[in-house]
Amino acid sequence: METSTQQTPQTASFRGLGLAPKLLETLDALKFSSPTPIQRQAIPPALAGKDVIGIAQTGTGKTLAFGIPLLQRLAETRGQGLILLPTRELAVQVEHEIQKIGKSSLLRTVVLIGGGPIGPQINALPIAPPIIIATPGRLLDHIQEKTLSLARANFVVFDEADRMLDMGFAPQIQRVLALLPKERQTLLFSATLSKEIMQIAMKHMKMPVRIEVAPPGTTVEKVSQEFFIVRKDDKMRLLEKILTERAGSVIVFARMKHSAKRIAAGVRAMGHRAAEMHSNRSQNQRQEALQGFKTGAYRVLVATDIAARGIDVKGVELVINYDLPMQSEDYVHRIGRTARAGVPGHAISFAMPGEERDIRDIERLIRKQIPAAKLPELPPRRVPVYSEPASFASRSPRGRVSSASFAHPSSARRHSFSSGAPRHGGQSHSHSFRQGSSGSSGSRPRRAY
Repeated sequence: METSTQQTPQTASFRGLGLAPKLLETLDALKFSSPTPIQRQAIPPALAGKDVIGIAQTGTGKTLAFGIPLLQRLAETRGQGLILLPTRELAVQVEHEIQKIGKSSLLRTVVLIGGGPIGPQINALPIAPPIIIATPGRLLDHIQEKTLSLARANFVVFDEADRMLDMGFAPQIQRVLALLPKERQTLLFSATLSKEIMQIAMKHMKMPVRIEVAPPGTTVEKVSQEFFIVRKDDKMRLLEKILTERAGSVIVFARMKHSAKRIAAGVRAMGHRAAEMHSNRSQNQRQEALQGFKTGAYRVLVATDIAARGIDVKGVELVINYDLPMQSEDYVHRIGRTARAGVPGHAISFAMPGEERDIRDIERLIRKQIPAAKLPELPPRRVPVYSEPASFASRSPRGRVSSASFAHPSSARRHSFSSGAPRHGGQSHSHSFRQGSSGSSGSRPRRAY
């Protein structure tokens, strides 16, 4: 394995990297004047037909690092390109970038992702599409249905390879590799270079050029960080305090999908516009949530780690880790959603008593200390009533619409919520919570925030 850091021209623009004039014109029109480090180092060897392993964090410009060589090489070879990614959001995001820079090439892209029926994709799938952008499971679904072949895929990209392995896609990746032609060019991008990724590289790549622009654990340069030690039952109150005192767009990360749903309902009850992104959401719902967050229709986006690398939104002012991530590496990707494009951002983490060790693990990974903030005076506790926003609930098969409400103790002594639709043999189930003092365990709600 070789490195390209000594062979790559140290140019401050895309000129001199070997790009075709049409691509240069497109980049100029899009105001892409200066390549990022990963672009500057990966584009020349990729254009030369070499296999490339790129180690770089999310948000460093990897899409152009493989997208530019992909478009130029396919124009030269008339082959087929395949880009494999771990999540639907990343696939949609990558297609958007490829279409922007490839509008002069007239190479059609298709996106094959789950979250919806396969039938419409089959009907819209052209014969031998020039560029396939897919998640592993849905790609193999099409191959099994014989609606797609990889026999001509001579330019292959594995993006966020470490995330695909973390999500359990290793068997699918091996199946895809077995279906690809032996004569191909392979680019692999990852935030870390694990033993599993090295095994894939050694077995399936030819003398790859290794490029590493930032060591694992490197955080975004302009993001400031802090953490609070807070009890689980007080997390929602602390979130309310922060959202009240700070302005701007916010991403809140939860560990589990049911937590994301509950947090989003609580945030809406505080009077903030909020959407949620997790694996229980359909693809249309996830796209609507992300688009609404981008346009400002939602101030707060509550997401699980499935979206930590798939949210590319400019101007996110604050990231809140409501739950610490299960893996320290995901902390870097979460807070990388703010402070993008050189704009300052801030990240706040909620650590429960006993999770100090998790904070220390994160600090060792990022090689810096995260300041501990003093817990402020928190607002009164609210009584939770869980539901979905009307824009989402109205899309359910039953057409059910409900609203979320969280009441302060002073406003009521008893609150109830109902499913609003018959279930399990037509019976309607309702539950009630009695509000009591915070010190009385017998009268507190059964469900904590």
